[in-house]
Amino acid sequence: MKSTLIIGGARSGKSTYAQELALKTGGAVLFVATAEAGDEDMKKRIEMHRKLRPPDWVTLEATTHIGSRIIKNIGKAQTVIIDCITLLINNIFMQYDDKTDADLAEKEVVAEIKELLDCIGRSDARFIIVTNEVGLGLVPADRVSRLYRDVLGRANQMLADHADEVYLLVAGIPLKVKNAGD
Repeated sequence: MKSTLIIGGARSGKSTYAQELALKTGGAVLFVATAEAGDEDMKKRIEMHRKLRPPDWVTLEATTHIGSRIIKNIGKAQTVIIDCITLLINNIFMQYDDKTDADLAEKEVVAEIKELLDCIGRSDARFIIVTNEVGLGLVPADRVSRLYRDVLGRANQMLADHADEVYLLVAGIPLKVKNAGD
């Protein structure tokens, strides 16, 4: 298995499931954390996530350009967990304001995902990628939130298309929605 995409809502168990898959795979793990500690709550969440990871896993904190950063830092890792694409896309969006050019933002996100897919193709490691499904709820009220939802949806589709398997997490229960070869 080359790559697995784990998608679901907030607090659906995605990160826990990704770590379980990595532990089953065995071998060295590179954990790619895309979160930025912008406030006290986020700092606490990041620290909690750190404590839940095995101490022998290597952590790479990368807020953008993760594909090239993984290639430089993969070392002997046999598994790479990316947690998560949702925050990666948010990091890109934080560079803009509410007058964001939709085409420019989408181009930058597509380039980021293509860089990641190239990295996956060049590596022998297994990749486990975590992302949120944000398109199941209400249509966001403001333009930037709608743009974010749309662009994240596009990124998720690109990743799912290239993944060997895709799991949807619902209330901690993984539902396989794509098998290798689908």
